Amino acid sequence: MNELRNTKKNLPLLILMASITLMAILCELMPSGVLPQMGKMYGISDSKAGILVGIYAVSSAIFGIYLVSATISWSRKKLLFLLLTGFSISNIIVSLATSFETAIVGRLLGGICAGTLWPMITAYGMQLVDIDDQGKAVTIIMSGITVGMSVGIPFMTWVGNYFGYRVSFFILGISLFIIAVFCHMKLPEMSGEKLSKRNSPFTMLKNSGIIVVIVLTFLGVGSNYGLYTFITNLVSNRSYPDIEIAQMFFGIGSVISVFLTMKFIDKYLSTLMISVYLLGAGTMALFYLCHEIVCIHLAFVLWGITFGSLSSVYQTATARQVKEGVAVANSIQSTSFNFAIMAGSSGAGYLLDNHGIMSIVIAAFGVFAIGLVISLLSQKKFKSV
Repeated sequence: MNELRNTKKNLPLLILMASITLMAILCELMPSGVLPQMGKMYGISDSKAGILVGIYAVSSAIFGIYLVSATISWSRKKLLFLLLTGFSISNIIVSLATSFETAIVGRLLGGICAGTLWPMITAYGMQLVDIDDQGKAVTIIMSGITVGMSVGIPFMTWVGNYFGYRVSFFILGISLFIIAVFCHMKLPEMSGEKLSKRNSPFTMLKNSGIIVVIVLTFLGVGSNYGLYTFITNLVSNRSYPDIEIAQMFFGIGSVISVFLTMKFIDKYLSTLMISVYLLGAGTMALFYLCHEIVCIHLAFVLWGITFGSLSSVYQTATARQVKEGVAVANSIQSTSFNFAIMAGSSGAGYLLDNHGIMSIVIAAFGVFAIGLVISLLSQKKFKSV
């Protein structure tokens, strides 16, 4: 395996893996932009159509740890091909579904594949680079999320609204299968790990470092996604021009975050972890205190910088807590990530209905502050194993 570790030589392969995370985030969030259209097609309310988003996250969280553990000994390349094929079938099912129940089945399949993909793709990529570049590898792979959220989601939403949501999902399905074939041709064969007590989920949960990352993930993701779910309400409350401009500045921050994270993650992981909560709290303070347009522009850029680094920072931090079973450890972290999305969006929805959008901002500030304290007290956990 050592002869396969070559950061420069394998950079194109990491970029190929980034295309996978780009498609994966599109699969996860695509329904959000076309929910009214899908609700109308199936004769249901927008809120009920929202189950298509929720069931995806739920199935990811429930099945992720079990499937990663069950497939830990499988060939990485063959497993990746199966997962991407599953994603492809999932989206084609949704594109052709004539009933809401059939669409749910497609989304359920996609969520199961996602729960297995996210932990294994980073572990796979880390085996392709020099030990000192593993954080950089994770950042490159996860940069697909940033591109997907800043460019892919708006574009596919436009396609869905202009040509119909079925076309969007069908394009995703075909594109995923093409990527699956290309990955099977180009990526090197990597054997999995033999399942043992040392790399079991129960052993991982006895690792104090893993527990710290799980807690920090829940706090950081919950506070970010809780407010992001209701970003349109935030834009309206601050009398901001429109959602497109907010997304543009948010996207700029996310792109900046990718380059900063790539440069500093391997040597300054603990600093990046602290900055997630420090910048997050600062962003919430700006949203609450500022009304000037320039100040709000800055807040959206800072928010993008915070948001854009989440996956890379948490998965790299998780990997540093173990010497084997990285995919299993990351599956536990990913489960925390998914539950945080559900908890954050649900809690934020309650606050919005009862106390308004600014109550979400205040709550997010408090959660970021708690995360800041924990990250400051846990800096030693993020050194190399």
